[in-house]
Amino acid sequence: MKLLLLEDDAETRTHIARLLQAEGHVVDTARTGPDAIFLGTTGSYAVLILDRMVPGVDGLGVVRSLRAAGIQTPALFLTALGEVDDRVAGLQAGADDYLVKPFAASELLARVEALARRAPVAEVATVLRAADLEIDLLRRQVTRAGRRIELQQQEYKLLEYLLRHEGKIVTRSMLLENVWSFHFDPGSNLIESHMSRLRAKVDKGFDRELIHTIRGAGYRLDADA
Repeated sequence: MKLLLLEDDAETRTHIARLLQAEGHVVDTARTGPDAIFLGTTGSYAVLILDRMVPGVDGLGVVRSLRAAGIQTPALFLTALGEVDDRVAGLQAGADDYLVKPFAASELLARVEALARRAPVAEVATVLRAADLEIDLLRRQVTRAGRRIELQQQEYKLLEYLLRHEGKIVTRSMLLENVWSFHFDPGSNLIESHMSRLRAKVDKGFDRELIHTIRGAGYRLDADA
């Protein structure tokens, strides 16, 4: 299943993501409420796993915003706020379940699976495409216009992330968190250098560029630009 995890604590976020990934799930992570709203409205998820106390918009606001946008993906609050009033507030905001920290891994997995059964499970694509660019996720092969493109591991992960968010702006912080698993900005040209090498392999020599820099915002892979 494809899951969205909202958790602002880096260590906890990594622990939960790895726990879910060990069960074969695909996990997108967000540190702030606005990032979770963005991902929740642009991606197709089987279950949302949300902390309550996060920067920007809190977990309650995230659920309310997604429900107002017509997103009915089952949502589980995973939070340290465990009083009765806290649980009631979470459920009234639109969540489907509530689990208090600290939690047992087996219970979290069971609750996620139970929530996923309430709605059609979001299928995980095995091939990602944008125009004539294609990633075969099973074979880990990249082609453009039928031509094989050899990528290094981080270049592949970067391209996969851009393709999964095709047409959407991805920020520097989103790339650092989800491609490199960095919970801080190293202040280097890490992203820029990888993006430059990726563009040289994916865009150079083809009719049009697919990867674009959005000044002051981030990057976007766009087949229609």
